[in-house]
Amino acid sequence: MNKKVSINGTIYDAETGKILRAERSADVQDVMSRRAVDIHARPQRSQTLQRRYVNKTKSINGIKACVKPTAHTTPSTAPRVAPRITTQPQVQPRPTIQKHRAVKRTPQAITHPRVTHFAKATPARVQTQASAQQAAPDIAPMRHAMVQAVEQKRQANAAEQARVVLPSHVIKQQAIESATKQMKPRSERKEIKQPKKYSKFRQFVSTASVALAVMLLGAYFTYLNMPALSARVAAAQAGINATYPGYQPAGYTLNGPVAYDKGSVTMKFASNGSNEAFTLAQTKSNWDSSAVLENYVKPTAGRKYSTTTINGLTIYTYNSNAAWVNGGILYTVQGSAQLAPDQIERLAASL
Repeated sequence: MNKKVSINGTIYDAETGKILRAERSADVQDVMSRRAVDIHARPQRSQTLQRRYVNKTKSINGIKACVKPTAHTTPSTAPRVAPRITTQPQVQPRPTIQKHRAVKRTPQAITHPRVTHFAKATPARVQTQASAQQAAPDIAPMRHAMVQAVEQKRQANAAEQARVVLPSHVIKQQAIESATKQMKPRSERKEIKQPKKYSKFRQFVSTASVALAVMLLGAYFTYLNMPALSARVAAAQAGINATYPGYQPAGYTLNGPVAYDKGSVTMKFASNGSNEAFTLAQTKSNWDSSAVLENYVKPTAGRKYSTTTINGLTIYTYNSNAAWVNGGILYTVQGSAQLAPDQIERLAASL
């Protein structure tokens, strides 16, 4: 007994399992033969016209041009113009190997024949356009740029030569008239206030004030330098090189005029807050330091004196008094003022 088993249209032997006949049903599909393109939906392509990617249409040789009959044309009384059919001479192309590729065509817009914007051109309209093109005048020839520039320059020179040169007085009169027109009337002008002139009395007062200020300033400086000036006058009268001290002990000022005698000048300094005072005498002498000690200091003070040397000067001090010699002049300090040794040294150094 021959036993057969049919599975999905394929007949097998029940005992051996051998395929006896394979019949593929139309409903059964091979899964391995299906591509992913058939499964997935393809995106819609852009319908925008990309001109840089559209190839230029190629002319096909050997095909005669034909005119399609226009649909929905209106009857016209004008005679129909038969379109001219031109044939191009066939040129045997050279045998070349070209790679053909599909030319993408842009979709045509759906137009209605009754819409004037999309209506087909009738033969009458074509004839009218052709006659209008024939009646249009030709474009005039253009002139060269260099020729045009030369012509413009020549015209400018001619215009300058034709210009009338006005005399100087006419130009001046025109300038005056234009300036006069721009001037504002007197009613609209702002009055300029003239500066007031100072009276003679004010001038005299100002001059006198300046002179008085100068006099006061001069008097002040004269007062400050009066002791030095009086000392110079006294030295000139006495005939010696006497000087006014540059240093004065604190609280002491010149009291009275500088006294002078033949060969000597005397200055008296008094205290501002007490009755103490001292006298500075400058006398012409030919003694030296040892002669001063033997002839003046020892007879007056005995052995109660002290000796100090400063800036090459030998100063002898005793009982707040002092004596020294310098440049042929004997300097002596005497009085009731209790002067310190450093004050006497500074006083001697300033002379």
